[in-house]
Amino acid sequence: MNIRANILLRVYLAFGMIVLLAVAVLVRLGDVQFVEGNKWRAMADSLSTKYINVEAARGNIYSNDGSLLATSVPEYELRMDLYAGGIVENKVFYSKVDSLAMKLSEFFGDKTAKEYSRQLRTARADSARYMLLKRKINYQDLKMIRSFPLYNIGKYSGGLIAIQQNKRILPFKSLAARTIGYKNVNVDNGVGLEGAYGSYINGESGKRLVQRIAGGVWMPVNDEAEIAPKEGADIISTIDINMQDLAQSALEKQLIASNADHGTVILMEVQTGEVRAVANYTRESEGVYKEKFNYAIGGSQDPGSTFKLASYMALLEDNKVDTNSMVETGNGEYKVFRHTIRDSHGGIGTVTVKKAFEQSANTAIAKLVYTNYKDNPRQFTDHLYKIHMNERLGLQIPGETKPVIKNPSFKSWSGLSLAQMAYGYEMQITPLQILAFYNAIANDGKYIAPIFVKEIRRLGNPIEQFHARVISEQVASPKTVKKLQEMLESVVTQGTGRLMGSPFYRVAGKTGTAQVADGNKGYKAKRSYQASFCGYFPADKPKYAIMVSINGPKNGYYGATVAGPVFKEIADRIYASDIQMYNNVTDRLVGNTKSPEAKAGQSKAVRNVYNALGIKTLYAAKSAYFNTVDTSNGIVYEEYSSVKGMMPNVKGMGLKDALYLLGNAGLKTQVKGSGKVYSQSIPSGMKIGNGLIVQLELK
Repeated sequence: MNIRANILLRVYLAFGMIVLLAVAVLVRLGDVQFVEGNKWRAMADSLSTKYINVEAARGNIYSNDGSLLATSVPEYELRMDLYAGGIVENKVFYSKVDSLAMKLSEFFGDKTAKEYSRQLRTARADSARYMLLKRKINYQDLKMIRSFPLYNIGKYSGGLIAIQQNKRILPFKSLAARTIGYKNVNVDNGVGLEGAYGSYINGESGKRLVQRIAGGVWMPVNDEAEIAPKEGADIISTIDINMQDLAQSALEKQLIASNADHGTVILMEVQTGEVRAVANYTRESEGVYKEKFNYAIGGSQDPGSTFKLASYMALLEDNKVDTNSMVETGNGEYKVFRHTIRDSHGGIGTVTVKKAFEQSANTAIAKLVYTNYKDNPRQFTDHLYKIHMNERLGLQIPGETKPVIKNPSFKSWSGLSLAQMAYGYEMQITPLQILAFYNAIANDGKYIAPIFVKEIRRLGNPIEQFHARVISEQVASPKTVKKLQEMLESVVTQGTGRLMGSPFYRVAGKTGTAQVADGNKGYKAKRSYQASFCGYFPADKPKYAIMVSINGPKNGYYGATVAGPVFKEIADRIYASDIQMYNNVTDRLVGNTKSPEAKAGQSKAVRNVYNALGIKTLYAAKSAYFNTVDTSNGIVYEEYSSVKGMMPNVKGMGLKDALYLLGNAGLKTQVKGSGKVYSQSIPSGMKIGNGLIVQLELK
């Protein structure tokens, strides 16, 4: 074969291979276009556009008095499409960009006008369609920004893109924060009411169509969602914001004073079981306490002497003793096997059962329970199991610890267990579980589970209501309950709880001091105590029950001196502000034709007080201020009328009202004494001028 033929052969082979390759490419293109076309088109669509979830605004959480405890407010992420419909033309954009930059600089104050102008111009040159401008913008700021140059061309055509997000806020900051809780984004549930009622609060997410643009950024196709989200339902809690504030303040103050590790206080309404306040604080540093853990429902430990109420209930119910039965405490020591039980203040001799309870004698209750039940310990524990004290309360919020109350079938049961349980050891109970039992005694034996939510509403209409679940209709016979009520009241009038007493209302309760075990190391490794007081008031007609528990106090450790002040402060303040608790206040006023005297001053304030007391005044002043005139028929109110340039009459007024009126008259005031205004140096009706000094004497 000559050289020419060899070259031609090679050319033909190469050409043939090229033709075959071209045919293969054409075949594959046809296959992709026609056979697999739908598959690839769908994939392309999925890569360029998709639907994303639009979070719904979560429902609100309200307090019992209608205050807003938690709500969702819109928060916006601002972006800009530099080639939106209204600013496509360079003439429009460049004529306004510097004005926009100046406005943004003035509004945000983070960059100069030149820096903003450079940022916008650079983004324009890069054909940016989704430039990030600012995050975390509220609605009021957004309204203002929409009025800026370029953005005021139109909602969509000006290039401003506002992506709404919902921010959860607590208007009262830390008040009831742990009870309100939070939504856990990593799991389905959360903490507190937010977690427990997430299915109601969360609402239903909407859908928004977004498309992928240069840089891998997903940009909304439309400003509005394709499927609008559905807002969540509202929760009406049982928390009273004023009582909550009081509880937190009293607890924190006492924790700081006693230099304690942590503490909790719970306030609930006796008849309804509605929790009005619950506070939990943990020591973070010297004098600083934060809410980190809900000890009220999750802090399970030995309750100590507050449990003695249940022990005496069993003894009374089984007719083992009566309140006047005598018990020997000796020198304050009682030995069971090799273990010695001691009274913290020494022996109190031979006393009645009631006196032993008043003085919180450990030896007395340990001896009574051990001697009466040692042959049949299950008879004692059955009382506790019968009323379900060994079970969870079934709360509306998560985190409740299951109580541990032994019976003889437990592996850890020993010959010492019965005597130890009698005064609150060898068991694990939360403060709220103890409070629920005390509340049952206050409620004449009716044992109910505390509740935190009373109603769920959607668009203002109730969709579900809740009432306290009855755990036991009667924890003991009415006769036993009555005796227990008397014993609890005598603790405050005659016993260890005297500091919690009040001359204005009756209190019933029990102090508690328990040594706390240091994990597996036991009680001897490190001495730490829990001080507690649990009780209710007014004792003759119980309305509120309170449990206070303070752990690891360094300055004292007895329940009366550490936990007691918290109870007393809360009870005193609530009683002072709740006129319905005053006994027969209306009855005491019947037939009294003389209205109680009030200071001269604001007539509205006096009318509010008299209306609350159900008293009719002899003369209802219509003006904002009034003076009083004492007559034989009662207190008559005369209108106060001020004349410009004339000295007002402020006699009989409180200092606040007097200073207000004299200040409005242009006078300077010098004050001597305290009480009501007794005399004024410038007689009423005299001509006065600005800056004149008037001396007030108060008595």
